[in-house]
Amino acid sequence: MKNRALQVLSSIALMLASTALVPAASAADGDFAELKAQLAQQQQQIEQLRKALDEQKKLLEAAIKPADAGSTQDRVKPFDVGQVASTSPIIPLGVPLKPAAIPPAMPVAAAAPQRPEEPPSPLQIHLGEATITPVGFMDLTNTFRSTNAGSSLQTNFGSIPYNNGIPGRLTEDKFSAANSRIGFRVDANVKGANILGYYEGDFVGGVGYPSYNTQVSSNSLLYRIRLYWVDVRKGQVEMLAGQSWSMLTPNRKQISALPADLFYSQVVDVNYMNGLTWGRIPGIRFLYHPNEKVTAGISLENAAQYFGGSGGGGTPVLPAALSSATVDLRNNELDANVANGVAIANVHPDIIGKLAFDPSSHVHFEVAGVERTVKLFNPITQMYFTKAGGGGSVNGNFEIVKNFRLITNNYWSDGGGRYLFGVAPDFIVRADGSPSLIHSGSTLDGFEVAINKTALYAYYGGIYIGRNTAYDANGTSLIGYGFRGSANSQNRTTQEASFGLTQTLWRDGKYGALQFMLQYAYLFRDPWYVAPGAPKNTHENAIWFNLRYTLPGTAPTIKY
Repeated sequence: MKNRALQVLSSIALMLASTALVPAASAADGDFAELKAQLAQQQQQIEQLRKALDEQKKLLEAAIKPADAGSTQDRVKPFDVGQVASTSPIIPLGVPLKPAAIPPAMPVAAAAPQRPEEPPSPLQIHLGEATITPVGFMDLTNTFRSTNAGSSLQTNFGSIPYNNGIPGRLTEDKFSAANSRIGFRVDANVKGANILGYYEGDFVGGVGYPSYNTQVSSNSLLYRIRLYWVDVRKGQVEMLAGQSWSMLTPNRKQISALPADLFYSQVVDVNYMNGLTWGRIPGIRFLYHPNEKVTAGISLENAAQYFGGSGGGGTPVLPAALSSATVDLRNNELDANVANGVAIANVHPDIIGKLAFDPSSHVHFEVAGVERTVKLFNPITQMYFTKAGGGGSVNGNFEIVKNFRLITNNYWSDGGGRYLFGVAPDFIVRADGSPSLIHSGSTLDGFEVAINKTALYAYYGGIYIGRNTAYDANGTSLIGYGFRGSANSQNRTTQEASFGLTQTLWRDGKYGALQFMLQYAYLFRDPWYVAPGAPKNTHENAIWFNLRYTLPGTAPTIKY
């Protein structure tokens, strides 16, 4: 096309030159000097036409060159696999490159350069202004335990079995694909507001009925909702509603609800680490971003006045008059087992506030607090009792040197055991039916390091549950939690030390990623009371091997 344009311009120049020679030929009978002057003038005109031709040639080359090389702004950046759950700005692939601008002096049809071959697009669906990105991975997990805990790949930290009881006398080894995850995120911009919808689920919801059939012939695992929320941000103001990670869950970045911006460890165990403060709870939150380094938020999250029984934790002993067959306060007003959780009456949602500081990409620091209220009704005396409690946390995530991070998360509460995976009850019930809150707290500390395609980690997590006892109506029998003679399920502490690695075997933007994961954990617990001749504590060794295939895909650019 370049040669054709040059030929056209040359023809124009020759036509102009031949036209200019006509008057010179007609003056052949005139004065020779005048003819010589005309020839000189014609030669000057030809030189001017050549210069004009050179300028047109340069304009043509300038029009073609950007399309061949590609400008920095129009070039598509390579994508990274598995970052769909992050707010890291990434240009979405699959968007056509813009053609280079053509100077007005050149006809558009004469400057139609061929576009370079575009890189393959990730898994994305574009509907109007919205981008839908699949989220998910396939896990095959092998779990080995030195004592059979009666659970699957997840760990109930509060019920590690004693080796002199049943369960506890056998080792166990199980395969499971239950942690495999399916979901998607939707990104759009509506009238200047960034809209982000996020959904994911897994198969850790249990087995179908009857369980003996589904586990012998077919593992018919139930699909469950994990996260389902929508977030709207415009300028400095942000709102999120739906089922999300509780705002009390430690963050890695600001107060983002995206999984990649949260700290829930890198372990394989689907119940994460003993001592982690967390929840996946329906609610609504409001955030304010005064600048890039500070985020403040308040959330209202579904309450659960919790009496123990989840996560393997023990339950307090009730007054005799309120635990009889005719008047069972446990089933009427308390959350004594997990199945009853959604049926329990709550006074108001839990109120959580959080302030996060991110002075640089190397430092994240946050403080958070929660207020919760317990209300009980004594059907014998027809009296109501209300008690307010709460807790607070101080968390930090610091990159000391490149790719090496120290992590500390600390929590203390008065009636906030619900956020410790249910290992600690929120309260006991006195003889008159009034609640008395239990003190509980935790710490989770450790480090994470990335070396090329290998990620290493080591954590320690501990939970402390305070003693809270009272006398029953007879004045002699003890009730509550941690009294002398209480069951060995009423723990004083539960602790875990764990380390492991994640090895990326291969990663490709078009095909996804394949990773191998290994985790070892040593767990133990100490009850408040040990009967004569009984073991003083219990311990367990657990090892997880996991093979994970992650779907390819990248999140679109998010700019605030």
